[in-house]
Amino acid sequence: MDVLLDTCTFLWVIFDAPELSDTARRLFQKPENKVFLSAASSWELTIKQSLGRLSLPESAGAFVTSQREKHNIETLAITEAATFHLATLPLYHKDPFDRIIVCQAIEHSLVILTPDHLISHYPVRVLW
Repeated sequence: MDVLLDTCTFLWVIFDAPELSDTARRLFQKPENKVFLSAASSWELTIKQSLGRLSLPESAGAFVTSQREKHNIETLAITEAATFHLATLPLYHKDPFDRIIVCQAIEHSLVILTPDHLISHYPVRVLW
């Protein structure tokens, strides 16, 4: 199964947070699953850190890169084709980072690991 981590899921996986569901933890740890982190999540983490709304042990760039490599998480670039799905999405969710993650999941047939109930209203598979 190919899975796309929501931004909060990425952080909870890295920090082994109690908020991470057993299902998400199991799917992340299955060696046969390919796990992705969107470039949108890297962008979101960088913005939050620069605004002082997120504390990380190092710069967001260094942190995301090292943690992705350590945990075998592949980066998922934002493609033009994925952005075109934005025009078809109802405004259930107004967060632009979450909306592009939904578009990427649609474009690449990925399952999103997220606790965000709004994302489940879109035509994507969500597990938590």
